[in-house]
Amino acid sequence: MGKYIKAYLAEVGSFVSSMDNREVQELRTFLEEFEKKISYFQHERLIHLLVTLTFALLEIFTIFAIFILPYPASLIFAVMTVLILCLLTGYVFHYYLLENSVQKMYHLRDQIVSEVKKRS
Repeated sequence: MGKYIKAYLAEVGSFVSSMDNREVQELRTFLEEFEKKISYFQHERLIHLLVTLTFALLEIFTIFAIFILPYPASLIFAVMTVLILCLLTGYVFHYYLLENSVQKMYHLRDQIVSEVKKRS
């Protein structure tokens, strides 16, 4: 997904940089498709936020379990804490990419909309 988002942002960036050479109808068509893709990325971002929060809560639960449970069980939860932390770290980085990419898409969309309004 990261490669897809980066490639798509590059494609939109090149479109925005060449807006002067395009017709208004072409801008509107691109804008419609772009807004659909933004909504898909927003949905993806929401799902990953929920997954990240779930893993964060699970991480907190396992840390508390280490201190509450007796020795053999606390060792199992210590191992689980490390594994969940590894997954949580990956999810946080992926969510960071999604969040920043969607923010960039908002700015690019605003540029396209202002160009359409300027020409209309």
